[in-house]
Amino acid sequence: MKSSPVARAVRLLAVLGLLPVLAACENSATAYSIEGSQHALILVREQMFAWSGELKQALIASRLPHCQRRVAIHPGSTTLVEMRVYEAGDRLWALQQGDRWYLAGTEQCRVQDWDNAGGRPPGRLVGSFVLKDGAPAFVPAPGDS
Repeated sequence: MKSSPVARAVRLLAVLGLLPVLAACENSATAYSIEGSQHALILVREQMFAWSGELKQALIASRLPHCQRRVAIHPGSTTLVEMRVYEAGDRLWALQQGDRWYLAGTEQCRVQDWDNAGGRPPGRLVGSFVLKDGAPAFVPAPGDS
């Protein structure tokens, strides 16, 4: 059975009306490349619904072909809160997002919460995950590019 032109127009308008809602969702990944594209820390942000004020976040520690692991971290807000990345040892980095700290290691590709009681960085700042031109990006620290 054929639908009427009016019914088709109503369906088309309904679909078009949903596009702005669906377009507002974020699904992004940006990487801090350590030693080329095979060794990296990757921040992933996913917003399932536009009306949700919270995004799922994950860190991927990757050192291919040896290991790669995705670990969910605390949710973020729709506006990316800067995540600073510091050297913390051999194949080990400390990441700070607001008051939260994480340790990420690429020896065995592990990520965990870190209770940094002193709140001080353990080493040199290598860069930050930030919003750049409206999209998440990794920006190297000055003099570290």
